[in-house]
Amino acid sequence: MTLSKLFEIKRHNKRLIQGILDAVSIFISIVLSRVLLDTKLNDVFDLSGVVLIFTTCVVSILVFKLIGFYDLVIRYMGQNANILIIKGTALSSLIYVSASLVLGAKVTVLSAVFYYLLILLFVAGARFYIRAYYYHNIKNKKKNVVIYGAGVSGLQLVTSLYHGYEYEPRAFIDDDRLKHHTVVHGVRVFPPNKLDEIINKHDISCVLIALPSLSRDKRNKVISFLEKYPVHIKTIPNSSDLISGRKTVENLQEVDIEDLLGRSSIEPDSDLLGACITNKVVMVTGAGGSIGSELCRQVIAQSPKTILLVESSEYSLYKINHELLGINNDCVVIPFLCSVRDKKRLLDICNKYQVDTIYHAAAFKHVPMVEHNIVEGVQNNIFGTLNVARVAIECNISSMVLISTDKAVRPTNVMGVTKRFSELVLQALDNETATTKFCMVRFGNVLGSSGSVVPLFKEQIESGGPVTVTHPDVIRYFMTITEAVQLVIQAGSMATGGDVFVLDMGDPVKIDDLARRLIKLSGYDIKKVGNGHGIEIVYSGLRPGEKLYEELLIGDGENLTDTAHPRIMRAKELAYDWVALEGLLDEINRACEHADYKLIINLLQDSKTCYTPEKEVCDYLF
Repeated sequence: MTLSKLFEIKRHNKRLIQGILDAVSIFISIVLSRVLLDTKLNDVFDLSGVVLIFTTCVVSILVFKLIGFYDLVIRYMGQNANILIIKGTALSSLIYVSASLVLGAKVTVLSAVFYYLLILLFVAGARFYIRAYYYHNIKNKKKNVVIYGAGVSGLQLVTSLYHGYEYEPRAFIDDDRLKHHTVVHGVRVFPPNKLDEIINKHDISCVLIALPSLSRDKRNKVISFLEKYPVHIKTIPNSSDLISGRKTVENLQEVDIEDLLGRSSIEPDSDLLGACITNKVVMVTGAGGSIGSELCRQVIAQSPKTILLVESSEYSLYKINHELLGINNDCVVIPFLCSVRDKKRLLDICNKYQVDTIYHAAAFKHVPMVEHNIVEGVQNNIFGTLNVARVAIECNISSMVLISTDKAVRPTNVMGVTKRFSELVLQALDNETATTKFCMVRFGNVLGSSGSVVPLFKEQIESGGPVTVTHPDVIRYFMTITEAVQLVIQAGSMATGGDVFVLDMGDPVKIDDLARRLIKLSGYDIKKVGNGHGIEIVYSGLRPGEKLYEELLIGDGENLTDTAHPRIMRAKELAYDWVALEGLLDEINRACEHADYKLIINLLQDSKTCYTPEKEVCDYLF
């Protein structure tokens, strides 16, 4: 049997082998301690000598078992194990001396000391050799990595990696000059400018970022620094997840896209967050979607009396309902399978539960999909919003907040124009009621939403490419779902009626640059002409209804005013009066009933939405 096979046998057999090795070690130690100190070999193996050896062996093994020697897992031996070995071998020496006195064997003090040193060497040495062999054996199968951050989290990570099977830490990188050239848990710390040299010397395939408390801006700088190296980049979870216990340092993950595109969030105003929610009955439409589900999470955190989940997808409703029921608070969670196109059911729900606030997130948002299914897009987005708004008025609901989009600004696609039309509906109805405050919050793409390019890019990279980008110059605004929803809730609390709120989305992002960064962070090169290695980027062309650039304002910046929140602005834009809009809605509805796609597009184009379709009607049934 080879030594490596020992690690595969059953635990009780390993204990038996350790006991045999210890017995052999005791025998050899006794013989050597006596023979090397001028005791004749015949005297060592006379009757008293043989009984001494036997007694010391048997009693020592029993004592070793009693104090937990054989409960130790050799590969994980640490400081406590070392103390236990010293204690056990000392007891064995005491047993050796006591037995020699009882049996009258000739054992000197020097012989007893020599025995202790020998037994300690053999017992500890055998275990440390097996442990070293084990780690050397798995070390050759691991990927060599560098850890960025030699702090407490870095120390915890390197300890975890030593016992794992995937990564072998070769060096620390840290910005702190005081740590440079020190050794942390057997791993040397280097300055960042030495990374290239370390990568080449140790064939590094991955860099692990162990900086959980770093701000998003600083983390982005670290990632930008690492991007130029041909390594895969992973991170440990953020500090909030570590503190809460939801994750541990060994839960390595891909670089969060929020670290690339997000910015440091502003602490939300707790009064604004709770104003329309705390101790109230809140309804969320589209509760199972990306935005809707995050709305539900943040709404329930503000302790509403009841939260009503309205969702047409059974599976999505099940998931968010199950998640919210697991949150331990006094809020009543009620799921409703319901389409916003069903006004009667919406009316029944709101009448029965006396709703105070509605967050309307239900919509078809995927641009090409709506472009090919025009009637469904119009019915769901425009008339679904109209149903919710009319129910809000009939039930005297205090406020309704519409989740809108930057694609509603000078729209070139059906999805965008239906969202702009939804805004017009709420603006017009706001003038018809004194009981319900209507407002809408307009923002760009959210990271990680369904249909987002980020999950698609990651999936394409994992499968070896190519990564498809529609156009090399496409630019989009991005925001994290968490920040977007926090701002939506706060904006809703500031509404006075008919407000169009616009969120500060930060700087726009070039999608081509985003794709390239994701490829590099995954440890791949970008395939170029004449270079057969890496991930290829393919430009597929703009899809129906897509624009190169998105905007957040219909007019110029002069139509924008500040609010109490630095990332929420109020836009002043052209609106319909209800009588004129109602007539146009009737015409659009009749066109939908007759599936007159051309007329639908013409009516939407003639409205005050600034709709300018770039292509002919491309509905699948046209």
